[in-house]
Amino acid sequence: MGRYTLVAIALIVFSVGIGVLGYRHFASLNWVDSFYMASMILTGMGPVSEMPNDAAKIFSSIYALYSGVAFLSITAVFFAPVIHRILHILQVEDEEN
Repeated sequence: MGRYTLVAIALIVFSVGIGVLGYRHFASLNWVDSFYMASMILTGMGPVSEMPNDAAKIFSSIYALYSGVAFLSITAVFFAPVIHRILHILQVEDEEN
């Protein structure tokens, strides 16, 4: 469980880092606002700042699409061992013909 948690945390840090650097570069937001915007987009809460130019809007759109997939993937990585254990407890087996 610990390894999966560390992988999930690493994916979150990587994803937020991409967002922070992108919003800092393309939208010229300060570090705190970039972090806030990246966190809100990654968790699905939505944007909080207006994008000042087309490059920032394109980055924001691509980051939002990435974030949707990343959020679901990170959740799956985090809960995989728990679900695996539950399936063992319920004795769910693959049927092979």
